[in-house]
Amino acid sequence: MRRAPLASWLSIASTVAIWLVLIGPLIALLLKVSPSQIVTALGQPGALSPLGVSVASAFIALLILVLLGTPLAYVLARSPRRPVRWLEAGMLLMLLMPPLVIGLLLVFMLGPLTPLGGLLARVHLSATNTFFALIVAEVYEAAPYYVLGAQSTFVGLDQGMLDQASLLGDTPRQRFFRISLPLSLPQLTSSLAIAWARAIGAFGAVIIIAYHPYGLPMQVWTTLNEVGLQRALPYALVLLVVSLPFPLLAFLWSRHARS
Repeated sequence: MRRAPLASWLSIASTVAIWLVLIGPLIALLLKVSPSQIVTALGQPGALSPLGVSVASAFIALLILVLLGTPLAYVLARSPRRPVRWLEAGMLLMLLMPPLVIGLLLVFMLGPLTPLGGLLARVHLSATNTFFALIVAEVYEAAPYYVLGAQSTFVGLDQGMLDQASLLGDTPRQRFFRISLPLSLPQLTSSLAIAWARAIGAFGAVIIIAYHPYGLPMQVWTTLNEVGLQRALPYALVLLVVSLPFPLLAFLWSRHARS
């Protein structure tokens, strides 16, 4: 009779210890940065510009992922064709590839001396040190997280319900908008929230092709190198404040919808 309470207390203690290890760096950051430091850092001229750049670029990147990644994820989940499996392998490769390598490959694909770079130049776009380049880097870093998460969601749908809709005369397009998309919305939102955190915090590919204009990750990096860790911490805290609420709310909504 004594072993059960002991096991329960050990479970609680191990859970608390794991949580302290996981969020220990966040607690250290909150204890290290004072409100006056945040006000001083963000009160300087142009200090909030990286915040606007990061939010705007990440929002556009997510819009691109929703419009292009959602249909792609549905095709990956529903089509057994071999070319589709190659697309899936490509997404897995992007997920596993180091972000710095993604940035280097984007230079060779979209740089000003490449054929695609020449086509972009004709429409007055450049994938090097521009706002457009920042969006491209964020899309490439965040796309696998959304597309593969959405694919897993679509795979888990009740096939019997979709078959019944087909028997009732629904076209594939109607099945998608009437059944698949509404049922998958909580999980799709969770995948999109993870992609948001990945996009707004993108750094590896960004530092290669989009050093300018500065977003929040680049602002943290340059401030760290130029004036030291203490001055970079307020920008790191702002980055966390911007990137974390959406994933946390999406997780809670997904849990509530499943229950």
